[in-house]
Amino acid sequence: MVSCEDCTKGFTLPGEPVGSLISEFDGAYFSPGPVEGNTKRSIVLLTDIFGLPLANPKLIADHLAKNLSCDVWVPDVFNGEPPLDSKVMEPFIPDRAGAPYTLTKKLRLVGKILPRIGALYRSRPSIVEARTLAFIAKLRESKKYEKVGAVGYCFGGMLAVRIGSGATVDSIVICHPGTITLEQIKAIKVPAAWACAEDDLSFVPQLRKQAEGAFSVRQGKENFVDYEFKDYKGTAHGFACRPNLGLQEVKEAYEKALEQTIAWFQKTLPA
Repeated sequence: MVSCEDCTKGFTLPGEPVGSLISEFDGAYFSPGPVEGNTKRSIVLLTDIFGLPLANPKLIADHLAKNLSCDVWVPDVFNGEPPLDSKVMEPFIPDRAGAPYTLTKKLRLVGKILPRIGALYRSRPSIVEARTLAFIAKLRESKKYEKVGAVGYCFGGMLAVRIGSGATVDSIVICHPGTITLEQIKAIKVPAAWACAEDDLSFVPQLRKQAEGAFSVRQGKENFVDYEFKDYKGTAHGFACRPNLGLQEVKEAYEKALEQTIAWFQKTLPA
């Protein structure tokens, strides 16, 4: 178990968010692009299970807004009640590939999750997916964006997969997704980029291999969509949104995953 405050500081990104929470959009975080009124494209960032209380998704949104020159939104997909608290959970979450993950640590993690079963049920995937779809529909109607992309991390990566099966978004980036099925992956209808951890208890190697295969077999067929898979050595689930910046390999992977996200939206959502 992590025994000191300094050990967990690597999960927090440096800096202060420059955007604001917008009440008209149910408290979503809004980071405006540098050109006011640009409606060519917009990005929706779907957080991990710790939600908007963390600064990290806001800081990532600020970075994307600046580098993609477009508005970026981070909806409160948990309706003000993130199911889990990052400060409680982080000491039990591996921060790199091959990190010791003993049975004792797993059991203590379960012990932290059990009291939050009610909150987890209230934020089950079907409920949060419906909330996310409603948010994006409202955003499109109100702001008149021509194209909307979504990038999701962990729980948000699972959401990106689910909403990628419809016409709500035009392109997605999935970073170390939460629980998804091969059938959900096969149902994706929009260009999809994947940032994959080396060690991932959710997106296990077999499913990761099957996922890429599900896209590759579409080559030359009517249902083909552009895709890419990138694996980041030395990383564990969560590296692209809550990296331990004290680990150089993880820090570099976090930065490269951000570059991948920017490049993907530049390619699939041209301004």
